[in-house]
Amino acid sequence: MNYAETLDWMFNQLPMYQTQGASAYKKDLTNTILLMDYLNHPEANVKTIHVAGTNGKGSTSHLLASILQEAGYKVGLYTSPHLKDFRERIKINGVDISEEFVCDFINQHKSFFEQNQLSFFEMTVGLAFDYFAKEKVDIAIIEVGMGGRLDSTNIITPSVSVITNIGLDHTQFLGNTLELIAAEKAGIIKPTIPVVIGEYTSETKPVFIEKAKQENAPIYFTSDLVSETFPSALIGDYQIHNKKTVLQTIKILHEVSDFIITDENCKNGFLNVIEKTNLQGRWQILQERPKVICDTAHNKDGLKIVLNQLQKESFSRLHIVLGVVNDKDLSEILPLFPKNAIYYFSKPNNFRGLDPLILQQKAKDFELLGEVYNSVRIAYEKALQDATPNDIIYVGGSTFVVAEIL
Repeated sequence: MNYAETLDWMFNQLPMYQTQGASAYKKDLTNTILLMDYLNHPEANVKTIHVAGTNGKGSTSHLLASILQEAGYKVGLYTSPHLKDFRERIKINGVDISEEFVCDFINQHKSFFEQNQLSFFEMTVGLAFDYFAKEKVDIAIIEVGMGGRLDSTNIITPSVSVITNIGLDHTQFLGNTLELIAAEKAGIIKPTIPVVIGEYTSETKPVFIEKAKQENAPIYFTSDLVSETFPSALIGDYQIHNKKTVLQTIKILHEVSDFIITDENCKNGFLNVIEKTNLQGRWQILQERPKVICDTAHNKDGLKIVLNQLQKESFSRLHIVLGVVNDKDLSEILPLFPKNAIYYFSKPNNFRGLDPLILQQKAKDFELLGEVYNSVRIAYEKALQDATPNDIIYVGGSTFVVAEIL
C-alpha cells in the first residue's frame, strides 16, 4: 500500500476516536501490552516524559520538546490529534515521521493488527515507539490521548510524569466529577517517579496527593513553586500555566537524570517553540487587518480562557466562525460566547461534525445569531468578505474547524 492507501486503511478499517467518537474508545491496555510484546518492547528503550491533562497538554508537550531541542538533544514528540496530516503526531526534532516509515510499519505488521483487532490509537502508539527506538532519540515527550490510567500511552515508565490540569471533558468515558476525572489522569503516576501538577482545585489536589502517596512518588504543585516565566511565541493567556508547568518539569528532569538544560535553553525554547516543533492552532494569528485568530480550544475550561482573551482585543466588530462535534454539550459552551458577535455556523468536514442548523438553533437560545454555511471554508471566506480592516475574525469550536482553514 502507498501512503494514501495506508492512511485510508488506518482511518477506516479500525476504530479511531478522532472520526468515530465513543465507539472507538477501549477500556483496557491488553492490546497495547500485546503489541509491545510483539514489537520487543521499543518503549523500554526510550527515555520519556509523560504528559496528561484536560487542557494544555499539547502546548506543554511542544514547549518541553523545544527546550530539550535547544539543549542539543534528539527529541521525539508524540501528540494527538493531528490538524492536517497524520504524520504530525510523530516527530523528531520538529520533523514529521516519513511516509515511507509509516507505510513500512503498517505493511509489515498489518496481519498482526487485523488478527488482534487493534485500534487506530493502539497501533499508532506502537508506531511511535518503534520509530523513536529505531531512531535512537535521547528522550521522547509522550502526550496522553485521553484520560491516563487506561490510555494506550500508559505503558511507559517515564523520567517525569506531568498532569497539566483537570476539567470536565470526555465525561462519558472519564467520569462526571472533577474527582473522578482526576483519578483517571492520576493513573499515569508511577512508583517512585516524580509527578508535576500544573494546576489543581480543592477537589483534585487530594486525589493527586493520595495517588502519589500510594506510589511513593514525589509530587510537585507548579502553581505553588513557580512564579516567574519567560516570554514565549505561544501568546494565549492560558500559556501562563503551561509555561510554569514546563519550567518545573525541566527542573525535576535535571535533578533526576543526566540531562543538562540551562536557563538560556528554556528562554530560547519558549521563544522558538513554533519554529522548533511546528505547533499550530494555539491562539494563532493568521493575518492582520482584519485580524484573524484561530484556536483549537473546544471544552468549557479552554474556551472560557480563550473567549475572555478575545474580549480584551480591540475591534469594531467581531466575527466568529464556529463549528463543533456532535457529542459536545452545547449548554456548557455556548453561554461562554459573546452576544455582540456575528456568527458563521458551519459543520467540520468530519463524521462527528454537528449539523450547523442544529448549532444555529441551539445558539439562538443564548442570543448568538448568525447564518449557516455548507462548509467551514465557505463560512471563513464569507467572514473575510464581510469584515472591515478594524474587525476581528475568530475561528474555533473544534480542532477540525481550525484544521480546515490552516
